Amino acid sequence: MIPPADTAQQPHLPTVTFVCVHNAGRSQMAAAFLRELGGDHVQVYSGGTQPADQINPVAAEAMAELGIDITGRSTNELSADMLQESDAVITMGCGDDCPYYPGKRYEDWTLEDPAGKDLAAVRRIRDDIKGRVEELARSLGVENPGPVDPRSLSEAYSQ
Repeated sequence: MIPPADTAQQPHLPTVTFVCVHNAGRSQMAAAFLRELGGDHVQVYSGGTQPADQINPVAAEAMAELGIDITGRSTNELSADMLQESDAVITMGCGDDCPYYPGKRYEDWTLEDPAGKDLAAVRRIRDDIKGRVEELARSLGVENPGPVDPRSLSEAYSQ
């Protein structure tokens, strides 16, 4: 008889949920950066309290400049499951609409909403998010959370 697998030996993956109102810009960019930085060492969710119909095309364009394609992503409604599974919940502008679960690490990132902004403004928002995500990855102990190098990402996406 084969003994059952010892799940206690499997490492815990930090789980993060990024939340904004429409899940079309800020939370999508943050989730994409953390997926790139953390790879298989982190579980990432994103959701909105009032999800939009599509990803913000200017946010997608700004991310594409760094070789990250978010155009295939869909907006998601924030769910209780996302929050309950998360070690960290990062909110971005949803205020009192964001539910609170005791025992979770919460951070509220004050970021301008990219909706209706031009590419130059969205680049500034993107770069702010990138720096915050790099710090978050380090604080979670995600392996090798080096800064996102646009050249390496472009090469990875061209394969």
